[in-house]
Amino acid sequence: MPSTSIRKFDYDPSTRVLSVWFMASGKQYEFLDVPLDAFEAFKSAFAKGRHFNNHIRNRYAFRLTAGSSDG
Repeated sequence: MPSTSIRKFDYDPSTRVLSVWFMASGKQYEFLDVPLDAFEAFKSAFAKGRHFNNHIRNRYAFRLTAGSSDG
């Protein structure tokens, strides 16, 4: 199901970084040291925004990527 809050996401298993682009702000955040199983659960979740809020947000360190506000 397309998300109304998350535009896209990507995961790098070698660095365990989950990149998430948000619809409203256009910003990209990188969530650090995310285990593969946590990414797989996020990827397969029916409601991406709800899953993100319940299982990723406030559980992993993150950083705003440079130049991410340009959409």
